[in-house]
This record gives sequence, C-alpha cells and structure tokens, in this order.
Amino acid sequence: MLCPTCRRQLSRADTACGHCGTPRPGATPPLELVLPDGTRVPVVEDMTLGRAPGSTLQLADPTVSRTHARIDAGTRGPPTLIDAGSSAGTYLDGARVEQPVELRDGATILLGTFAIGVERHRDDAEAGRTIVVRPGASMLVSAVGTDAGTGATAYGFRPRVRSGYALKRLDASEGSKRFVLRDLATGKFLRLSERDAELFARLDGRHSLVEIIAWAEQRFGAGAAARVARLLSDLGDRGFLAGVRGAEEGPVDEKPGRLRRLIGPREKAVSGLGGLFERAYERGGWLLFTRPLVAAVAVLAVAGVAAFAYLVGGRYGTPFVVADRLGLGGLVFLLGRFAFVAVHELAHGLTMASFGRRVERAGLKFAFVLPYAFVDTSEAWFEPRRRRIAVSAAGPVSDLAIGGLFSVLSLVVGGTLREVFFQLAFAAYVGALFNLNPFLDRDGYHMLVDILREPGLRRRAKAQLERRLRGDRRATDRRAYARYSLAGVAWSLVSAGFAIVMSLRYEDVMLRVAPDPAVYVVMGTLWLALFVPVFLTLARPLLDRARGGRAAAQGS
Repeated sequence: MLCPTCRRQLSRADTACGHCGTPRPGATPPLELVLPDGTRVPVVEDMTLGRAPGSTLQLADPTVSRTHARIDAGTRGPPTLIDAGSSAGTYLDGARVEQPVELRDGATILLGTFAIGVERHRDDAEAGRTIVVRPGASMLVSAVGTDAGTGATAYGFRPRVRSGYALKRLDASEGSKRFVLRDLATGKFLRLSERDAELFARLDGRHSLVEIIAWAEQRFGAGAAARVARLLSDLGDRGFLAGVRGAEEGPVDEKPGRLRRLIGPREKAVSGLGGLFERAYERGGWLLFTRPLVAAVAVLAVAGVAAFAYLVGGRYGTPFVVADRLGLGGLVFLLGRFAFVAVHELAHGLTMASFGRRVERAGLKFAFVLPYAFVDTSEAWFEPRRRRIAVSAAGPVSDLAIGGLFSVLSLVVGGTLREVFFQLAFAAYVGALFNLNPFLDRDGYHMLVDILREPGLRRRAKAQLERRLRGDRRATDRRAYARYSLAGVAWSLVSAGFAIVMSLRYEDVMLRVAPDPAVYVVMGTLWLALFVPVFLTLARPLLDRARGGRAAAQGS
C-alpha cells in the first residue's frame, strides 16, 4: 500500500507514513512531545505550552511566553498547533505558525529558542526513528579521547564513540541483533543487540572501561566483561571509536598494484543523482509500485521467459547477429547492456525512494575499463528485512521485465527489427543471470544474506566450502553456509545450461555469417562471464585436495 500523500510504501504494521507522517487511512497514531532531556508527553487532550504555572506543559525558558502556544488534540483528525500571541513566535519545521497547522511524526516545534520534537508513540517491538550524528557534531558529552596507539580494549582510557554515525532500531522481527549502526563516512555497518545498544549509549568519554564493565556486570550479570570487550573490539575494528584506528582500514601506505588499478573496479560519483531518484519517483515513478503495475511486471517477466524459450527453440533470432552481421549484432547487444544497467540501477534507486530512503551516492563504475552505472543502496540496511530484499530484487526484476518486453515484441514483429529485439532480450537475460549469481557480490547474494539471516555469508560459506572440498568436514559446520553453497552451485548449473544451449543451438548459424575465430571468441566470452565465478570458487580447493591425495599416495 502507498501513502496517500507522498506515495511512499507502507508496511502492514505502519499506522502512519514514516516519510511524511500522514496517518494510514482509518488510523490516527498517538503523538508525543519529546523534550530536550528525553521526557515524552503524550498528546491525548488539549494542551497549553508556556511559562505560566497553569500551563499543561510549563517550560522554564526566558524566550518562552507565559502562554506561548496551544495544541488542539483533535477528535476527528490529527492534533493542530496554534500560536497564542507569543512575543517570540511559534515555528513548526522552520515555518512561523500564523494559523492552526497539523502536527506530524518527525516535526519540530520551536517556542522562542526552546525546541520540542514531535514523534508517534512507538512500542518496543516497533522500529525506531534513525538517530543520525553528523561528522563534527555529537550527542555525547565531549571528553578527552585516547591517542592513536591505544588498543580498543585497554583499561587506561575512557572509550568514546566519534561523531559521524547513524543508529537505527529495526522492528522485533529482525531477531536479536535489531540495531543497525552505520559509519556515514565509509558506509560500513555493524549489527548490535539490545544489550550492545545499551552499552553503546555509555561510550560517551565520561566513563572508564572499568566503570563500564562494573555497570554491565550489575546490569547483565556474568559474562558482561566479555561482551564489553567484544563490542569495543568490533567498534574499534570498524573505526567507530575516537582515537582508535580501525583494523579494517588497512595500512596507510598500502597501494594497489598497476594491474589492479587498471582492471579493478573504480567509482566516479556524480553529485545530484541522489535527488534525481526522488524527483523521478514523485513525478510518476511511484506508479510502478501500485498493485496493478506490480502484477503487470510479474506477468511480463514470466511471459517473457516462455517467449524467449520459444524464440530460441525456433531460431527466431541469433545471438550477436543482426542482418547477417556479427559486428552489428554485437554492437546492439553491448549498447543494450549499458542501457539496461542504467535501468537496473534506476530500479534500485526508485525502490529506495519508495521506502523514503535517499540514495547518497550514484554515478559511474569502471570494471575492466568498461563503464557501468552504480547506485549506493546502503541506506536500505536501516529498513526491515523484507524491504531490504525488495531493494536488492528490484534490479534483477527490471532485467527480467525488460527481457520479457523485448521477447514478446520479437514474437510480434519480423525481419531485422525482430533480430534487434532478440539481441536486447538476450542482453537483459544475461544481465539477470549475472546479477542473480550468489557467488558474486551482487543482488542475488544480498537477497540470500537477508533470506538466510547471515551477515558475512559469502566469506564464511566460502571458507567452509573450500574446507569440505578438501575433505575436511567438521561437526561445527553451519547448514546455512551449506545451503548457500548449494544455491550457488545450482545457479551455476542454470547458467551453464543457458550457455550450453545457446552455444549448441546457434553455433552453425553463426559460423555461416562470421569467421570461425570471431564466433568462438564471442561464445567463449559468454562462457567465461558465466563460469569464471564458480570456477574461481571450486577450482583451488579441488586442486589442493587432488595434490594432497597424490602426496599421500607417494608417501605410502
């Protein structure tokens, strides 16, 4: 369901839009006034705000008038804020209140210089608002940090979290680690449990490590010291502690080699693209998220796969060949791939906008010296698991929908235009296979991470798989890692079948229109693109196992 005001997506549990604060149709969420000291005052009846003793909310601030403002709780609608003739004025989100204005979740009331937040009441099981501490600012009391040489768990310092982070509490369905901590500079994330989040709040530079451990032991009981050490180690490794260099940052003087700089991925962010997705969503992109169009996209994707299979079966089109020219067909394929990559990333950006999340970075990525588009969707980590899966799935769904569109069009038209549409459909499906490959750090992998609830899945599963392929099985092996490996192998078999069918089906046709070397180079490139990931994963441990077997045989 979409919000009737801003068209952002609403989950079933939402009683109000988290983006604009509009109540869900038929629901009026209670609002609370949040004072600077954290005190929360529910808005359940008409209120007066001012310095006068008879005020419902008495504020001891010289810039606040005796009777400064009123709040009409509203019986059939949202509460409204009314200025009561104050001398300094009443402001809501920076705009002066000249007539009654509606209050909403996330708004800020300013009475003189006294600021009051407005938030919807949230139960402990609900997701909380994202707390953002920008670089150079801090919600914590300033304190003298440690020098860069101090370890994260040394007893002689007062640990302090540096500024430049965002903390979000997800809903209870996320499991035990429902707090997400993000570094605003590097984009790195750390998942925290409820107890870790409580400890995190005490890392303000005022408490020594001994005091923190004593508090934790009193609060959590046995094992608290190990929990504190583990949390500080995780925070220190990721660079969240002031004065402690993150281990993940690597040596300062480490530089990639010349070959790595040449073929390795490089990003060029383009300023202003983040806002482009929001504007595109607001100016019509939201229609793609309405139920009729979502259903139409699903039907198109399924119908397209059937249509493409029919085209391949009847040889109504040849990969990389248009008008009996291999070069022209290859050019159409490449141009289609570049265009569909842009659409793929646009789908990610629009989905982010539909959840009220902003894309912070977007631009061009150069891999193997070839240009691609990229969109930073790391903000999706502040959303519930189902929404993260939706953001990851948006790109492959766009590939399948585009492939379906051009497959169906290829059935309708004929001649050279059919061959062009066939190349475009083929390009879209190659992109879908690539992006859904769970062995790559692409959309398919990120979807599996959330489905299996296993952060760091690829690295750990790869280590376990390599061990097993070498013949080293352990009782501590995880089923989730084995399932991931099986999914990767299964998808590799699907890709292999796709490459084999296309090669065998069209080899003789392509040989008639192009020189043999050119045909085999083109088909070999396709095979490499689909097989290299699985080969790199499986080849080394299998070779190690074979060498170990030969060594054992020779030793005996």
